[in-house]
Amino acid sequence: MPPRFADVRRILVIKWSAIGDVVIATAIMEDLRRAFPEAEIDLNTLPAVAGLFAHDSRFREVIVVDVRRRGENLRRAAEWLRRVRAGRYDLIVDLQRTDRTRMMLAALRLSGGGPRHLLGNRGGFPYTEQPAVRDRQAHSLVQMRSLLEVMGVPWRLDRPVLYPGQAHLDQARKVVAEFGLQPGRFAVLLPGSQAAGWLKRWGAARFADLGQRLLGMGMDKVAIIGGPDEVDECRAIAAAGEFMVNLNGRLHLLEIAPVCEGAAVIVGNDTGTAHIAAAADRPMLILCGPTNPRRVKPIGGRVRAIQAQLPCRDCYAKDCPESDYHACMRWLTPEFVAAEIAAMLGGPANAVPSEVVIDRC
Repeated sequence: MPPRFADVRRILVIKWSAIGDVVIATAIMEDLRRAFPEAEIDLNTLPAVAGLFAHDSRFREVIVVDVRRRGENLRRAAEWLRRVRAGRYDLIVDLQRTDRTRMMLAALRLSGGGPRHLLGNRGGFPYTEQPAVRDRQAHSLVQMRSLLEVMGVPWRLDRPVLYPGQAHLDQARKVVAEFGLQPGRFAVLLPGSQAAGWLKRWGAARFADLGQRLLGMGMDKVAIIGGPDEVDECRAIAAAGEFMVNLNGRLHLLEIAPVCEGAAVIVGNDTGTAHIAAAADRPMLILCGPTNPRRVKPIGGRVRAIQAQLPCRDCYAKDCPESDYHACMRWLTPEFVAAEIAAMLGGPANAVPSEVVIDRC
């Protein structure tokens, strides 16, 4: 372990949300585990993502306190302070980047319960160490790695690391066998996003069109994976043909990556599901419009993101105010996306249609 932190025996990692950032943070968690192999490490997260860590051997305990629950903020904050103070941690690593965790950790220090080492991406009080990178526009992985650098911990992981339980692995194998998903002969589509972020969706018709094109690229099946907010979207895409396999509602979050491990390619929107699927380490293409791919792209050496270079890009709007409605996604034609996939899989270099200006990252 790093010499300056040789006395660290108990560590708390704080990461509450959102699901994509939590999954990205699992790479940092893995690097910490390797740097402190003898330390007891706990994780503090929220109920919505706690299930991702139900079988995670890196952590002695997963502390789940819903500090954002309406009407109970003070009571939950008091519970959080009690449990964290009782942990008697030598090191707390705050990966959350919010004023709320900063304020709660300040209360911890002022009440005499702070650890010797307290790191956070924001810098300043109450943190005892200052990160090298404080650019809030940087990718979250870059910001979180900055904390490892402060500690002298080498970062090695460039993809998420999740620990599904045996039951999840068995269920994933069952689904793969049930629907005849042959390794290297099927693609995965991730067409959704949370309901409030629907502007990030490429659209069911375009995904259905792409599915037909993937058949011509040697795929036997196209699996569609989505969550509760995407039931209608997945159903509409699946109607394109019998080769479509609708897995909406069939998979636990920890079963997504094991199913994707055999995929030839994964194509999706900027969605939390894509971050989970990135743990499968398969070729992945992310379609970005209103969000900045340099900030939201899933991590991994085989992940690529594309975005039409329009003046209104990266707007992060909830609805499109432009007269050329939703052009950021419409300009990413199925023809072009299919050509990008072919190039990723070793096919001929693709030509950009004249009406499409693309940034690849």
